This record gives sequence, C-alpha cells and structure tokens, in this order.
Amino acid sequence: MHKTLIVTNDFPPRPGGIQAFLHNMALRLDPDRVVVYASTWKRGREGADATAKFDAEQPFEVVRDRTTMLLPTPRVTARAVELLRTHGCESVWFGAAAPLGLMGPALRRAGARRLVATTHGHEAGWAQLPGARQLLRRIGEGTDTLTYLGEYTRSRIAGALTPQAAARMTQLPPGVDETTFHPGSGGAEVRERLGLTDRPVVVCVSRLVPRKGQDTLIQAMPAILAEVPDAVLLIVGGGPYEKELRRLARTTGVAGSVRFTGAVPWAELPAHYGAGDVFAMPCRTRRGGLDVEGLGIVYLEASATGLPVVAGDSGGAPDAVLEGETGWVVRGGSPRDAAERIVPLLQDPELRRKMGERGREWVEQRWRWDLLADRLRELL
Repeated sequence: MHKTLIVTNDFPPRPGGIQAFLHNMALRLDPDRVVVYASTWKRGREGADATAKFDAEQPFEVVRDRTTMLLPTPRVTARAVELLRTHGCESVWFGAAAPLGLMGPALRRAGARRLVATTHGHEAGWAQLPGARQLLRRIGEGTDTLTYLGEYTRSRIAGALTPQAAARMTQLPPGVDETTFHPGSGGAEVRERLGLTDRPVVVCVSRLVPRKGQDTLIQAMPAILAEVPDAVLLIVGGGPYEKELRRLARTTGVAGSVRFTGAVPWAELPAHYGAGDVFAMPCRTRRGGLDVEGLGIVYLEASATGLPVVAGDSGGAPDAVLEGETGWVVRGGSPRDAAERIVPLLQDPELRRKMGERGREWVEQRWRWDLLADRLRELL
C-alpha cells in the first residue's frame, strides 16, 4: 500500500494559514496511507495537552519530535528516515520546502520514490538572499517537484532554481471549505453579541502582525467615518501587534469605532467573517521583499462567505481576488486607497451583493479543497 510521510513544522494546533493548509490536505488523503512527522507546538503543560488532544482526534498517525522547530539536522533526518522505513512510505511531502526539503536526498536513498515540497511566501524571500538562494537550488534539485501558491511566488522562486527544477514546478494553492465558509455561517449572532446589529461592519480576520495592514485600516477609519458615520472596524485575531494597534486606534481618535475580538477559536471564524459587510486586509510587503503575503487565503474564505473583499498588493494576495468582480486590490500601506474602495462598498448594498455572489461562485469553481487534494494525490 502506497503511503506518504508528511514532514512539517506547520501543523495544528499551532495556529496559522500554512498549518490549516497542511491539515486540510492531510484530512483529504487516505488516513491509512498517511503518517505525519511534525514539531512540537510549544513547551509546557498547556501546549502538551493541546497537542496530545489534537493528535488523538486525527484519523492518521501523528509523530511529534521533541523540538519546537524541525531543522534538517542529522538527528531529525535520521528520525525521518526511520519513520519512512518503519511505515513503508514511498512518497514524502515536505510541508514547507525551506529548509526541510534539504532532507530529500537522504530520504531518496532510504527508499522514497516521490518527493514533493511545498513553497509558501518565505521561500520567495529565500530566493533573494545569496546563501539561502543556494539552499533553495539544492532543494529543487533534490525533490521531484516544488509546488507554488501563485504566479508571484512561482516567478520569484523559479529564478533561484536550475532550469530543470523550475520546469517541474506545479501550482498547489490552499483551498477553502465551502461547506464551512458560507453566507449563513452565523454572522448575525456575532453582530448581536458585539452590539453591531445595525452598524455597517468592515471585518479583518488575520494574525495581528505589521504586514497584514490592520494599522492601515485604523488610519483609514477617519475618512470612512466621514462618509459612513456609524461604520465599525472589526479586527478578528490575536498576535504581537495588538498592543500597538490599540494604541493607534486611540491616537487616531477612532477607538470607539474599532473592536478587537482577540484570538478566536477556528470553529468560530466563519461566523466572524459573516459578521462583516466588507472584508478588508490591505497587506503590504516589508523588509525589502522578505516579509510578503504568499497568497492570502482569508480573501477566499471571505468570498466563500459572500463578502466583497479589499486586498493589499503584497506578493500573491492579488491572486485571491478577481479585480472588479469579487473585490478590489489596493496599494498596501495606503489608508487613502483603502478608504476609497471600502466606502462605496459600505454605501451600496447591491454592489456588495453582486461581488459577494461572484466570489462565492469563484470559490466553488476554483478553490474547493477536494479539487486541490486530487492534484496533491497525483503529485504524490
């Protein structure tokens, strides 16, 4: 029986988009043919309990390494080889190509017949740095295919590879569970609980870090409120930037029109999308291109929920928007540009409806998990 070893640092209960991508794909493979080798989420009783509970609920075996960050060291490579042989795995999927894909040749020698490594936004950053660029080249040579999210990441990464490895690249973006994210996801209940029932809501669902652009939305609020006085910005998620964002809301004078939910359990995210009238996350590229949006699955989840979206122009984020059909792409970091797109959407229910319906249709046609899992099975 053909089995696959998934080697990854990015796996729940560690939160994040890449983690959700890997987990959703793994769930759609035959559970009897999957073994996951992953790092430990975080040390301490709380992290250990959450990890043990999560692993026990999975239909496939999850093997945790003692470290919180898998690196292609001799010890980790030897453990991966041991798991490959013990479970009779013929294929390996590296959840993030860099740096775990460097283990490819050792796993090939141990009997792996297919090696697939998935790239995200950070590999596009690696491709710009001389030392990391060489490692990425080695990963490309040592695997059968590198997958990419969209044209932005493909073009950046391909430049670091040999022509042969670049020609073997295959698109494999994350998908959306259209049965979980849908217009009837429970948004009305969230609005009522937060006291927002009769207010126009701009919602942003994301980790709170500078690249995502929640600060841009806060700075756009004075212009939005000048046109839509009862509008409110609903910021959903937790992260290291929260304290600074709260301070910015106060100094900008819009604290009364900005709500922070903090971290929200995954099961409640669809309802929080549904609490918005417009989804906005004007992400921007930072650190000279090293901190970049790989795709921006949140835009597609919002589209599946029936919301028009306003996206930033960082990296592959525009790949998740049909410009003028499902939403708009604005210059990341520009409060003025964000406000100019958000205000007309708040003021025009018919435009919101049309864009939301087109977004839902696009997700069903192009971004369903089952379609993308079929592609992964072929690669493996």
